[in-house]
Amino acid sequence: MRKRKSIAEYKKGILDGDRVLLSQAITLVESNLTSDIRLAGDLVQELLPFSGKSIRIGITGVPGVGKSTFIEAFGSLLISLGKKVAVLAVDPTSQKTKGSILGDKTRMEKLSSDSRAFIRPSPSGSTLGGVSSKTREAMLLCEAAGFDVILVETVGVGQSETAVNGMVDFFLLLMLAGAGDELQGIKKGIMEMADALFINKADGDNVQAAKRAKVSYQNALHLFPLGENNWSPQVLTGSSVSKEGLEQCWKLVEDFEGKMKVSGFWEKNRSEQRLSWLNESIQSELGKAFYKDSKVQEKLKSEVEKVLSGELSPMKLARELTELFFKS
Repeated sequence: MRKRKSIAEYKKGILDGDRVLLSQAITLVESNLTSDIRLAGDLVQELLPFSGKSIRIGITGVPGVGKSTFIEAFGSLLISLGKKVAVLAVDPTSQKTKGSILGDKTRMEKLSSDSRAFIRPSPSGSTLGGVSSKTREAMLLCEAAGFDVILVETVGVGQSETAVNGMVDFFLLLMLAGAGDELQGIKKGIMEMADALFINKADGDNVQAAKRAKVSYQNALHLFPLGENNWSPQVLTGSSVSKEGLEQCWKLVEDFEGKMKVSGFWEKNRSEQRLSWLNESIQSELGKAFYKDSKVQEKLKSEVEKVLSGELSPMKLARELTELFFKS
């Protein structure tokens, strides 16, 4: 295995904007090796004072809505405005083979070749909610490397794309017109979490359908009460191909940022997200310690066949294992 660099080397490379070192550091934080976990934790702590200055935008939508095409066009616009853009793209992991395609760099060929952009595809693993287990850490590293805007592209499977909302400042939901998605407007869940809806592929013969969908979505959003931030989500139409609506989308993000910072919600939201990160980290550490416990391993090995055969309830064994763990 390639020897890991020191914290000082990683830190200097990241602060200097070295994309190779940044990529290696994200690989480090995604590693499950005990030695890497300790090193990654120390590195994140070292870089904490240099993070937090970017705008974090979560982007989700069902497969086929054009997330990657939108992100490439939107990212290119931001670069033209003088921004440095990092894209953290999460690809679904097969629960059967545990593999991922990680093809976002090939889908964003133009953006990935620009020195002012950084694209990092990561597998979702067993994490639910459309993100990877280390998206927060990767986001922090990108901020320390000087990126102004962090775009988090989720797996995109529909109503479950909620975890990203707990780690970004602005949540953008991409929609299609004429695909039956208007019915989602009357459902609680991902719709009420969105700060804006962008009806994509509003070009050619689809322009009128997009306009009709915009009215439907706006009417649906009025059914939801305003959130804690008192922001009324807006519905935009546009096209990643013709670039229509992209500037309007960015201006909306800037307007949102300005209002949330004035009201104090921006920092309040980030503080709550840090607390959620703490809780998730505690649960993760407890889970690792639980399965490493020798007594738990021994009992699990001897009793699991009873669960497989239906002789023993999984709930009962789980309780017994947990009690055994806390007595250790």
